[in-house]
Amino acid sequence: MNTFKTLMQREWMQHRLGWMLLAGIPLALAALGLGFGEIQIGQEAQAPGAPLPTLVALVTMLASTLILFAIMALTSLFLVSGLPRRDHADRSNEFWLSLPTGHASSLAAPMAMHLLVVPAAALVIGLAGGWLLSLLVVSRVASMGDWFALPWAQLVPAVLAGLARLLAGLPLAVLWLSPLLLLVMLSTALLRRWGLVALAVGLPIAHGILSQAYGIGVVGDTLALLTDQARRALFISGPLGESLTSGGGDGESIGQVLAAVPGWMASDLGTALAALATPAMLGVLLASAAGFALLVQWRRRSV
Repeated sequence: MNTFKTLMQREWMQHRLGWMLLAGIPLALAALGLGFGEIQIGQEAQAPGAPLPTLVALVTMLASTLILFAIMALTSLFLVSGLPRRDHADRSNEFWLSLPTGHASSLAAPMAMHLLVVPAAALVIGLAGGWLLSLLVVSRVASMGDWFALPWAQLVPAVLAGLARLLAGLPLAVLWLSPLLLLVMLSTALLRRWGLVALAVGLPIAHGILSQAYGIGVVGDTLALLTDQARRALFISGPLGESLTSGGGDGESIGQVLAAVPGWMASDLGTALAALATPAMLGVLLASAAGFALLVQWRRRSV
């Protein structure tokens, strides 16, 4: 465990500047734009009795969290795709071999850092930044006093429940996508930069040939299944969005929605966990184990 932690710390030391810039620059640009730019609110949100400060604060925190998460997650996916070849290009494989660790740990630690730790940190930082941005936005569209008067007793548990749901769903989503991620890593390990091109071109061609010539849609069906299950594992699929948009314009209805959010999140997470007990997940685990074993074998032979 200590060796695995050391490997993750090494990954942080190598990429910390880039990660800090990716987290800080979007939030700084958002603060500048919201602080000095024009903010327009739709007429429906300005209706009499509408809880405008609450809605503005919620939207700001949600947008900040998801945008920063998307930026960091896409960057991590790009870095992971070239991870096998990276250690050979910069000769860091010699560093890995100098440590008392095997090839499996040398691959698993960077993958865990990029696919789990960094996106999870992006969610937390995005929410913290959105909380500060909400003060700026609410102060501009209403007043600073309205921000302090927000229904924090209902807002804080709801927001934290949403964050906990995303953090719990992140490893589930990565698990569902692991066969695709390992396939990408294998292709780049064997074909270098052409690996992504080969997959981007080869998979649609294979699906077209199999489906049209033989009526077999296994390629497209598998991709659709994995991406859909990953989406359901990560993002909330319950009635939260409908309730926020159709709950009416009075503060009482919004308060009721916020009070119900923790229960919805718990129920939605239960649905995501129940999807693990399916034959599809068994196939995902077998395919992922095979892909990881092939990567370890390639790494061992290519040193």
